[in-house]
Amino acid sequence: MNIISLLHTCLRSILRNRMRSLLTSLGVIIGVGSVIIMVALGEGSQREIEARITAMGTNLLQITPRRQTSRSGQNVIMRTNAFTKGDIAKLREESSFAAAISGIVSSNVNVTGSQGSAQVSVQGVEPDFFIARNWKINAGYFFDSEDMSLRSRVAVLGSTAAKNLFTEASDALGEQVRIGNNYFSIIGLLESKGAGLGGNDQDNIIMVPLDTAMTRLNNSRNINMIVMSVVSREYMEAAQKETDLILRESRKINEGGTSDFDIMNQADMIEMASATSKTLTTLLAAIAGVSLLVGGIGIMNIMLVSVTERTREIGIRMAVGGRKRDILLQFLTESVILSLMGGVLGIGMAFLVCRILAMTGIPTAINPLIVAVSAMFAALVGIIFGYYPALKAAKLYPIDALRYE
Repeated sequence: MNIISLLHTCLRSILRNRMRSLLTSLGVIIGVGSVIIMVALGEGSQREIEARITAMGTNLLQITPRRQTSRSGQNVIMRTNAFTKGDIAKLREESSFAAAISGIVSSNVNVTGSQGSAQVSVQGVEPDFFIARNWKINAGYFFDSEDMSLRSRVAVLGSTAAKNLFTEASDALGEQVRIGNNYFSIIGLLESKGAGLGGNDQDNIIMVPLDTAMTRLNNSRNINMIVMSVVSREYMEAAQKETDLILRESRKINEGGTSDFDIMNQADMIEMASATSKTLTTLLAAIAGVSLLVGGIGIMNIMLVSVTERTREIGIRMAVGGRKRDILLQFLTESVILSLMGGVLGIGMAFLVCRILAMTGIPTAINPLIVAVSAMFAALVGIIFGYYPALKAAKLYPIDALRYE
């Protein structure tokens, strides 16, 4: 039996019972579609996370003090050895790779504008912060080193904070906001950055000069965090090691002693987020893949029924010269066609669902390799689960098959 004749015979047999063939392929349709959709959602979310981390700044190092525990009698005391301006000054003097360095003090406080009050993240930063974090100005200007030295009461607003505190975001420029007992003049409005890595709104923020925040708002010399952008991505690892050495010396940590701070770079953040996303994607894809096995069992079941229904037909084919391998190949080909048909429809369903999800704002990224692997796996399911029914058909004795009613 040549290939064209074989395909014609198999397709005619499948199309004879269109509805049953479609229902037989349903498990494979759902399985293939689910695997592609789950992986597309995982890869889409991974790209979204990477984009959000990149939006935080270019070649960024984030340095935070580490919480340490100590005992006082039966009590456990948690303390944090915050950074000082001396740590930042030493970094600026000795770092070979820093493009911009800024200390940060931050707090969530109730801020009042002409529209009313809102809970806003108020951050005291240095002018280099805007370079390190890649912030762009939408209107007005950033504060500078003169504002720092004068401890000026000036502020730069994020778009969400501006909308919440004023009738229109554009109306905020030149107005004042009250933070605690201090009034700050708004000199700049920031471009929107959207949601951050943890889903927090990066635009619900007010930035004021670091020295102003430390003296007028916090009344403290402690600095919560240091951010540093590195001149080039290729120097990130070297910059991280150098920063560790400089800060250990600044904070008088003996050689062999444990650092009381942590340094995290963008590569670490992306790796952590990607590892979590990949684990979740693999788990979801594995669960979805179970339906492929269920679909394969459905195909085997229907093919066994088909062998029983077509026993006389098999006997006639053998009587007129059909060989066992011809019968085996015919039923195996039917099984593969059913499975591939389900695979193609499943791929189409996946593309449609991903398009709908993208229209609703849910990020998806279809991987062509996963599509190809899913199609191959669908064919493999057809071969594996179709072999036994095909073998059963091929082993029928012609006389017994002809006498079957």
